[in-house]
Amino acid sequence: MGLSNMIKVNSDAAIFEVSNCFSYVFVVRDSAGNMVEARSKCCPGKVNPEVAEVMGIREVLSWIKDQNREAVTIETDCIVVVQAIRNDFPLVSYFGRIIQKSAAVVGVTRHQRALFSSCMLFDDTQIQFKESVAQFAQENIAPHASKIDKANSFPKEVNLWKLMGDFNLLGITAPEDYGGLGLGYLYHCIAMEEISRASGSVGLSFGAHTNLCINQLVRNGNASQKQKYLPKLISGEHVGALAMSEPNAGSDVVGMKCKAEKVDGGYILNGNKMWCTNGPTAQTLVVYAKTDIASRSKGITAFIIEKGMPGYSTAQKLDKLGMRGSDTCELVFENCFVPEENVLGQEGKGVYVMMSGLDLERLVLAAGPVGLMQACLDIVIPYVRQREQFGSPIGQFQFIQGKIADMYTSLQSSRSYVYSVARDCDNGRADPKDCAGVILTAAERATQVALQAIQCLGGNGYVNEYDTGRLLRDAKLYEIGAGTSEIRRMIIGRELFKES
Repeated sequence: MGLSNMIKVNSDAAIFEVSNCFSYVFVVRDSAGNMVEARSKCCPGKVNPEVAEVMGIREVLSWIKDQNREAVTIETDCIVVVQAIRNDFPLVSYFGRIIQKSAAVVGVTRHQRALFSSCMLFDDTQIQFKESVAQFAQENIAPHASKIDKANSFPKEVNLWKLMGDFNLLGITAPEDYGGLGLGYLYHCIAMEEISRASGSVGLSFGAHTNLCINQLVRNGNASQKQKYLPKLISGEHVGALAMSEPNAGSDVVGMKCKAEKVDGGYILNGNKMWCTNGPTAQTLVVYAKTDIASRSKGITAFIIEKGMPGYSTAQKLDKLGMRGSDTCELVFENCFVPEENVLGQEGKGVYVMMSGLDLERLVLAAGPVGLMQACLDIVIPYVRQREQFGSPIGQFQFIQGKIADMYTSLQSSRSYVYSVARDCDNGRADPKDCAGVILTAAERATQVALQAIQCLGGNGYVNEYDTGRLLRDAKLYEIGAGTSEIRRMIIGRELFKES
């Protein structure tokens, strides 16, 4: 049987009761699901399930080499195998020597990745997309993450926005007519997770640019607005932002005071906006203001603001605890004239633009803490194998194993929730309580996972030589931004009460 373009290998290990030894098994299928090859073997001696599975994957890699295949998906639930094959940490011991020999079979390196998936969340196309974004992020963003945090700014030697634009990451949900990919929110979440895994700060700015700005223009802009603004935003030539909160109107967003007075040909804006991600660098912003100050929700209108408009300025960039480098500032409007054609949607209907966007904002941003949790495990798993106390790697101690288990299950349950809700949104079933629930869950678990990561590293987790402190500071933002955890709980409770 000829092999198709995509080969999938399922690998596992289990105890063989007759001989009381561990055995490995792997099954190879083509893209149509037809079985191409199947092998199993008993591994005699003192072999644990991890070593048995490594032996099986070594056999898989040898088979791949014989078939001259490169595009292969290998599915395994053994996280140590995943880390080792990718060469994400120095390899030691008998277990390590097996991995080194296995990796040498096909020359696997850190950035030349055969794909390993620990769950069945994605189809083959989505898996390929995830791996390509992961490789891009690890090669182009991760090397700058620590410097971005310390300098509180994106690197000047490389234009990350242009790189992301060239890689077609900035218009995932935008139509192809404007340079986008025309894909759905599941793909958007995949990109958000992998970019956040490389750098929480870049991930947050990416989410603000692509979802809060570009996606709002896609959903609510007219043809001329889309043609004018989307191409440069999608290419990375321009940076986008959204401004909703104010110094005295955060959770109570409809209590905003920024006023838009109707005049001939447009509106005059006066007031301030706060906590605007990408504000200092954005050329295009979606801004909410009151066209009827006496009303609450019914008096809000959405506007498209351009950098350089007379009367519009930015105040000092905020010095934040985390998400440093994801620039945040206050916006100031002093008799700023905005032409009528820059109304996004309809006058007085801004609350509909706002609320429909908030559900999708919460979903996409929820993939950020998922990426941060994965980044924590990327640090902890190699560390607990290398770090020895009392003559043994600390990863052999049950207390450490328990912490890692909690971290792993928090990650996987949050990840499953994110992509389940993303599929619903792609199918037109966006549910406010689940969009709030998914970021509530992922955000709070990410903070706890980051704390556990610091604890696993002990004193090393408390020094800035390791990235665990940065991950904790970045994770905390997601319990506050896009609606606090308290507001999210209120939304969920309110929706359930309405349904009862």
